[in-house]
Amino acid sequence: MTDDASPLISSAELAKRLGLARRTISNYAQQGLITPALVTPGGQYRWRYEDVVAEMRALAAKRREERQ
Repeated sequence: MTDDASPLISSAELAKRLGLARRTISNYAQQGLITPALVTPGGQYRWRYEDVVAEMRALAAKRREERQ
């Protein structure tokens, strides 16, 4: 995980950076596949890009391992 100084970004910005739909980001979070750095009082997710990339890489590696 990165330090707390990393900027928080919205789900829309995260989706744009990852080339995914915003709804995909929300679905992944609801499934527990990725973890937001913060959930606002209004229920919106805020992310640290580097943390999500690390979580997705770990998830991809786990899925590859399970296929072998």
